[in-house]
Amino acid sequence: MQFHMISGGPKPVAPFSHAVETDGFVFVTGQMPDTPAMPGVLPDGIVAQTEAVMENLRVVLKGLELGFEHITMTRIYLTEFKRDYVAMNETYRSYFPPDRLPARTCVGVTGLAYDALIEIDLVCRRPT
Repeated sequence: MQFHMISGGPKPVAPFSHAVETDGFVFVTGQMPDTPAMPGVLPDGIVAQTEAVMENLRVVLKGLELGFEHITMTRIYLTEFKRDYVAMNETYRSYFPPDRLPARTCVGVTGLAYDALIEIDLVCRRPT
């Protein structure tokens, strides 16, 4: 197993790695909608927070020499599911190639760190 901390990646707020890799699979820790430059500071609204999360995921994937096309599964956590689902979904969808949509779970939760509206974690398969 390899434990990855990505230089310039989002600063972990707890004891965890950005990703763990084993047997060709890469498990990426859930990302929050803050930025490495301003940890704990969140943009307003679900669209901006979804974009921030996806950009944090992009940084981690790039550091692993992977991209959104390598994602096999995502898990999305929303604190305001009914209100934010449609806008989040449109923003999220824009990050993937049309023919490479990963499997996905999306759940409503009662709370996230920093009072974030969204968190996303994912699984990738490294190309062989």
